[in-house]
Amino acid sequence: MKTLLFNPAQILTVNTNGKNFKRGNELGDISVLENSSVIVEDDKISNILSNDKITEFKYDQKIDLTNKILLPGLVEAHTHLVFAGSRANEFGMRLSGKSYEEIANSGGGINSTVKAVREASFEELLELSLPRVQKFIEQGVTTLEIKSGYGLSFYDEIKILQVIKELNSIFPIDIKATFLGAHTFPLEYRNDQNQYIKILTKEIIPFITKNNLADSCDAFCEKTAFISTQIDEIFSAAKENNLEVKLHTDQFNVIGGIETALKFDAQSVDHLEVIDENGIEIIAKSNSVAVLLPGVSFSLNYQFAPARKLIEKNAIVSLATDYNPGSSHINNISLIWGLAALKMNIKIEEIISAYTINAAKALSLSEKIGSIEIGKNADFSVFNTSNYNDLIYFIGQNLCSMTIKNGKVIYEKKS
Repeated sequence: MKTLLFNPAQILTVNTNGKNFKRGNELGDISVLENSSVIVEDDKISNILSNDKITEFKYDQKIDLTNKILLPGLVEAHTHLVFAGSRANEFGMRLSGKSYEEIANSGGGINSTVKAVREASFEELLELSLPRVQKFIEQGVTTLEIKSGYGLSFYDEIKILQVIKELNSIFPIDIKATFLGAHTFPLEYRNDQNQYIKILTKEIIPFITKNNLADSCDAFCEKTAFISTQIDEIFSAAKENNLEVKLHTDQFNVIGGIETALKFDAQSVDHLEVIDENGIEIIAKSNSVAVLLPGVSFSLNYQFAPARKLIEKNAIVSLATDYNPGSSHINNISLIWGLAALKMNIKIEEIISAYTINAAKALSLSEKIGSIEIGKNADFSVFNTSNYNDLIYFIGQNLCSMTIKNGKVIYEKKS
């Protein structure tokens, strides 16, 4: 079946000429086309042609995008979407002057969500997660990453990963699962950390691979979580079990996480709010994606990652919501874009590249998605404006009017 995506005001191709990611100043080149249309055939992008040549092609279906803009399908590369309970009380504590680390050390933080998740059934977690996934689809997301990490036991981590697998079977988008059992130490193993690491490396990770429950393994390198030598052990087990790795690091302290992540050729190194000059230099020379999370800095009233320095040093930079119940209870991509522009000095074009092709690279999917190039999957997001600057100008407002996955319309905003 051939589908014509006809006459968008602008096509933001984010063309990479086959490179499949954008490094440094390349992020600013989104290769905008006008007076053009896209042909989709067999779920792939088969042609991009000027409107005066459309009569030369036959098609079965026409989707009129006049006065709208066409982007690659958005890729949300960092979420903790499967959770139960609320951390609203912690928000109040932060407003009263308590830090994230102080709250975690007093029994709040991640472990408070762990308690709620452990008490929730598979069915309850699934029911809570369904509208959250749908919310992302309605914003133009065609590929979504979801982490575990709120179970911190064999049974509960597997329960979360099974929920993610079920979500992937329910929704028409691609949902990629990341195992984050090394999110923090559960309270019952706080004084026996080696035993918990054994459970992660000898029991849970092999089971995940055997049952195809995750695509990658993540960890949190921080003073209140795991140190670099412990992550080295966990990542070694992940690699032995054919899992890609990625790392939360340099959020509050610099304790060697970046070096450990790059030692294992991490897909991405995420957070980086307090990254130092040495860290910037070594990430910029690597092929790992620096995934920046402005929603966290905003929510915690904390410093933002040095995006401008990373871009100027030639790093591969991406953006994500980090949607979670504690440090970034934000699932509004438009707000994330606005924060990136105003608080991190990221240009509009760079934001678009960061949320499409580079986000796809952070999930090892950029050869298939993330840009509008012939041969790639026909994943698109359509926005109700004729000028892409409006994507940032209308901060916090969802201008997405249509989401297309593999050439099929999976969401259309009611007029």
